[in-house]
Amino acid sequence: QVQLVESGVGLVQAGGSLRLSCAASGSILSINTMGWYRQTPGKQRELVAAITSGGSTNWADSVKGRFTISRDHRKNTVSLQMNSLKVEDTAVYYCKADGVRDVSSSYYSDYWGRGTQVTVSS
Repeated sequence: QVQLVESGVGLVQAGGSLRLSCAASGSILSINTMGWYRQTPGKQRELVAAITSGGSTNWADSVKGRFTISRDHRKNTVSLQMNSLKVEDTAVYYCKADGVRDVSSSYYSDYWGRGTQVTVSS
């Protein structure tokens, strides 16, 4: 069974920085895309940033130039460096792994982490 576990300090002042990390565990053969999503109460979960196995990235316009995504393919980890944080970045941040192939299945599956709260105070 594949699991995603997020980590990172959750409270920071506006203008500050925060780093989130996510580790995928299990008998993983490959992962296509790893990324971060966020969700606030009453709103749909939205993409923050994602990175493919080939290194292509996809970004939310609201975080371009402030956030950086990186990935370690050998360790199956993905990190999100968030700089110049704004109050509106406050949300629950979820790690996602798309197109995961593991030894127990011939299918590709997607997985979500449980989420970690990020609060940016003014």
